[in-house]
Amino acid sequence: MAWWLVVLVKSAILLFVVVTTFAYAMLFERKILGWMQLRPGPNRVGPWGLMQPAADAAKLILKEDLTPETADPLLYKLAPFISLLTAFSVYAIIPFGASASGATWAIGNVNAGILLILAITSLGVYGICLGGWASGSKYPLLGSVRSTAQMISYELAMSLSLIGVLILAGTTSLDGIVNAQLRWWFVLPQFVGCIIYVITAVAETNRVPFDLVEAETELVAGFHTEYSGLRFGLFFIAEYVNMLTVSCIATLLFFGGWNPVFGLNAVPGVVWFVLKVACFMFFYMWLRATLPRLRYDRLMAFGWKVLLPVATLNLVVTAIVVAYRG
Repeated sequence: MAWWLVVLVKSAILLFVVVTTFAYAMLFERKILGWMQLRPGPNRVGPWGLMQPAADAAKLILKEDLTPETADPLLYKLAPFISLLTAFSVYAIIPFGASASGATWAIGNVNAGILLILAITSLGVYGICLGGWASGSKYPLLGSVRSTAQMISYELAMSLSLIGVLILAGTTSLDGIVNAQLRWWFVLPQFVGCIIYVITAVAETNRVPFDLVEAETELVAGFHTEYSGLRFGLFFIAEYVNMLTVSCIATLLFFGGWNPVFGLNAVPGVVWFVLKVACFMFFYMWLRATLPRLRYDRLMAFGWKVLLPVATLNLVVTAIVVAYRG
C-alpha cells in the first residue's frame, strides 16, 4: 500500500476518534457538572441523553450564519478554521501506544515532537485574535486582546516547565520520553514542573478559573460574541480538542504515557493512555464546577510574578542535579 494512502487512512480514523471524543467529552462534562451541582444534566435526547451531541451539532449547522456589517469578511470567516486546523494538526505526531515490536502508534514519529507541538499550538492564538479583531465590535476585540496577552504570558512558564522533563529524558522525542519513564514517572522528580504545567495548560485553553477571554459577565462572550451557527461551533470544537491535547501531553511527559500502572502489563498500553487522559479531563471538569474566575490583573500578575520565576528556578535546579549526577 502506498505510504500516502496509509497516512490518509490513519488520519481519517484519528480524525473520527478525536471528533467523537470531543462530542462525548462535552456531554460527560455537562453530566458531571449536573452531578456535582445536584441536577440531572442532559437526559432528554436518546437513552440517558447520549444523542445530545448529535442534537447540538444539528442545531448549530441549521442556525443562521450571520456576518456583521462592520466585520472584515475574509478574516472573520477564516478565523474559526485557523483555530480548528491548529487544534487538529497536533494529533499528527502524538503517539497513543506502542506495539509488542516497539513500533509507535502514531501518524508520524518526529524526533523533536514536543518542540513541534509547542510550535503548532502557539499558532492557535491567531484564530482567536483575528476572530475578535475581524468582528468589528468592541467586546470581541477586548476578548482577543486578553487572549493574546494571556496565552503569551502563560506559554513562557509552560515551556520552561517542560524543559525539566526534556533534561531528565535526554530527548525531545515523545516516544523516547515515554520510554525514559519505565522505572518511574517524571511527575515524581518534576512534581513542581507538573503543577506549573497543569496551571498553565488550564490558562492556555481558556478554562475556569482562567476563562477571562470568554468572561460573559464582562465581555458578553468575548472574542466569539459576533459568531453564530457553525462558525461558533468550530471555536467550541477547537477549545475542547485543545483540552484533549494538553491532557495527552501531560500523560506523555509526566504520567508515563502508555506505560502500565503497578506493572499490569496484561492491559494494553493504549488503554492505560486513554484512562490517564480521561482522568486529566475529569480534573478539568472538576475545576469548572469548583473554582470562581480570577480577576484579570491577578491573572497576569500570577503568571509573571509567580509561575515564571518558579518555573525558571525548577529548571535551574533540575539542570544542576542532572549535571552533578552525570
